[in-house]
Amino acid sequence: MSWVWHNRGIALGKLGYHGEAVNSFDRAIEFNPDASNAWHNRGITLCDLGKYKEAIASFDRSLRLQPNAYWAWYNKGLAHKQLGNHEESLNSFDRAIEFNPDAHNAWYNRGLLLTDIGRNEKAIASFSKAVEIKPDYQRAWYNLGVAQRRAGDYSGAIASLDKAVLLDTQDFWAWYSRGLTLVHLGRYDEAIKSYDKVLQIQPNHANTYYNKACCYALQDQVDLAIENLQKAIHLQPEKYLLMAKVDPDFNKIREDERFNALTNI
Repeated sequence: MSWVWHNRGIALGKLGYHGEAVNSFDRAIEFNPDASNAWHNRGITLCDLGKYKEAIASFDRSLRLQPNAYWAWYNKGLAHKQLGNHEESLNSFDRAIEFNPDAHNAWYNRGLLLTDIGRNEKAIASFSKAVEIKPDYQRAWYNLGVAQRRAGDYSGAIASLDKAVLLDTQDFWAWYSRGLTLVHLGRYDEAIKSYDKVLQIQPNHANTYYNKACCYALQDQVDLAIENLQKAIHLQPEKYLLMAKVDPDFNKIREDERFNALTNI
């Protein structure tokens, strides 16, 4: 009977009936307290309900029964991450990788965690491993590019973000990060093209208009700088008026009458 309740729990979970699914897993465990899969799937369902502490307890029960279960370590890591238990999460991802070194999702989430706690170089290594295992892992390429940009490896970041936008041309954050990175390299015209891609996907992304304005201002292209700054200010007046007044990117055009008229509203 245990497997009947277990399968019922899985089916209910897939339908979004998470509370009923937990009850079914509980019945499965009543019939077979050593059913590691039931404990594991109970933990996953508790995560779906946002009950991460209870989920971790279920994963622990599953791991007592099957200590080398990659998925239980991996999901335990995700639950700890949700609770902000960074070291416990990292340890769980490490154990998952120990039992399944080719687990691209464990490497990826390990990278996200390391990014969150400021261990950027180690995050780069984790994301790099994820894309080595799964070369079409678009989110890993994107996050690798972001981490490389933060580390000052702008050429590496461009290469990674190129992969990200190749795999998903509609990922406006990848285009946006690509634009930011090109600015660091002084490649303003290319950055503008990336920002244009962002605006094709998200036409009201105010920060992209502002960044385009900065690119034009740095090249002393006053008309285009004013045009884009005006759009940013129209979308978020208080934020971008204040920023433009103190941003050194506008120093070349700061004395222009049109700039002063726009920023002294």
